[in-house]
Formats: sequence, structure tokens, C-alpha cells
Amino acid sequence: MLNSITDVKGIKVGHASDFKGYTGCTVILCEDGATCGIDIRGSASGTRQVDALGINHIVEHVHAILLSGGSSFGLDAATGVSRYLEEKGVGFDVGPTKIPIVPTAVIFDILFGDPKARPTLELGYEACMNAGDTVEEGSVGVGTGAAVGKIFELSRAMKGGVGTSSVVMPDGLVVASLVVVNAFGDIIDNVTGKIIAGARVAPDSLEFANTVESIKKGAVKKQFGLVNTTLGVVATNAKFNKKEITKVAQIAQGGLIKTINPVHTTFDGDLVFALATGVYEADINLVGVLGEFVIAEAIKRAVKKADGFGIVPAFRDITKGWKTT
Repeated sequence: MLNSITDVKGIKVGHASDFKGYTGCTVILCEDGATCGIDIRGSASGTRQVDALGINHIVEHVHAILLSGGSSFGLDAATGVSRYLEEKGVGFDVGPTKIPIVPTAVIFDILFGDPKARPTLELGYEACMNAGDTVEEGSVGVGTGAAVGKIFELSRAMKGGVGTSSVVMPDGLVVASLVVVNAFGDIIDNVTGKIIAGARVAPDSLEFANTVESIKKGAVKKQFGLVNTTLGVVATNAKFNKKEITKVAQIAQGGLIKTINPVHTTFDGDLVFALATGVYEADINLVGVLGEFVIAEAIKRAVKKADGFGIVPAFRDITKGWKTT
């Protein structure tokens, strides 16, 4: 086992990164099809084709999920994923062709790098070409320009990124996740209760300001939302219909609640997708609780493996000090 979302058979992950513009996208391929649900808690989400996840929608399976930087501009990268899958004959059969179902969600990373650099159709296609079982973590793909703790803007924030985690039960049930962490709030180690990444007291300091305490003392962020967002994907080899897998997504949101503070704000577009590949009979609550666990683990891994690129400090800089460039 790889401690990765790809431990779920039939799931592959690919990144495409723009290290000049500091943006990118990450695709989770499930070419054999998977039932999918979504739970949106943030107030500033940006999505595409999530209407297909409704229980009354005729589509039963999705073929990929795309997580992209670039805010709403990054939704264009989904066309590249659709093109890749169509070329492989993967999609919802409509007779003369097959239409790939690719629910997509975006983060706002425009302030971190070049505001004109956005994930394109070509980058989405490239992510598919890069897809495999091994998942690189940290500041790659959709996590390239992710940051956390932004109540005092980017100069006092820290680096976010992509993380993944899995649990394999003795009976063969697998529950796994992939998360991109680009949160307004601080990242908390849910075991120790301590902040491990977040807003800092000054641009040249590694002392945490504590976002919640700062808000209590009157700090207010007035800038328009959609500048943050944590996106999670939970996958399992269990068998669920769309209503059931949506409940799994809802329960798994607890992983965000345990590790991000504050979470689900008006500045975040936080959401969780859940995928079921349909092999094992399993209890919804068990899978949801395991989903919560792997989401929390993936969030912590995302920041611990992040690279600040000399722009903002990352978790790794805490032990060796940080000086602005």
C-alpha cells in the first residue's frame, strides 16, 4: 500500500504544474466509472459539472475529478481532461460519442504567482498523461500556488499544498483521500491541538498570530472572498449509490473541521467530493468516519510537504528559520 488515494483500485492521479506562474491542476482518474457525491460548506466555491452529482440526475458515474488553480479561469482545464477521456472512449454513452463526466472545483491561487497564469486545456490534458499510482505531495499540481493563514494577506501567510492518505481495513475495505489545502484559516495538528501552519505575526517572523484569536481581538478581512478554499476527495472501494456516497462526503468534512481553524468561512469555497468504485459492501458511517480520518491526515501531510519557493515560509522552514527574500 502507498498511503495514497491510489490504494483504491481503479484510481490514478496526475499533476500538471506551472512553476513559473505558480499554478497547476491535479486530476483523479476513475476511467471505469465511480459513483460520486459532493458536500459544499464554504461560501465561495467555484465548480463545473457538479450538477451531474444530484440524486435525480440521469448520470450514474463520473470518470474523473479535476482540482485546479486559477480560480474560475482554471475551470478551462477540465476541457483537457474531457478531451483525454474522449480519445480513450471513456464517458457517458450518448450514441455517436461518449461524454466524459468530470466534476471540477477550483482554488484561488492568483495572488501567489503570476495573476495571468492559469491552468489551461493543455495543462488538464498533461495532468491526465502524467496520471499513475504514485502521488507526489506538497507544492505540485493544484497545490503549486496554495497558501494558508491569509487573514493578514499573503505576506504573513504560509505555504499550502497537496496531500494524500489511506486506510486499509482487514477485510479489504479501502478508504483514501487527496486534499489541496489553500485555507483562510490556520492548520491544526488534531492530535496535539497546536498550529502547524498559518498566519504569522509579521512578514519576517515564524511566530503564529493565531487567526481565531486575531479575529476575537478585532482583526477583520474585508477583501472579497474566493481567495482561499480547501478541496478534498475521498475514495473508497465500497459500493454506494449517489445518495449514500454524498453522506460519506458530508461526514468526511469533519476532517476539515478538526484540522483547519476557522473553516468554512465566507472567504473559503471548501468542499469534499466522495467516490465509490463499487466492490465491497460497507457501512456508510464506517466509511464516513474513515474518510474524516484520511482527510485530516492528508491536510497535515499537504502542509508538512509544502515548498514556499522563497515567497512565503513552509512548515519545513520552522526548524531551520526563515528570512524573506
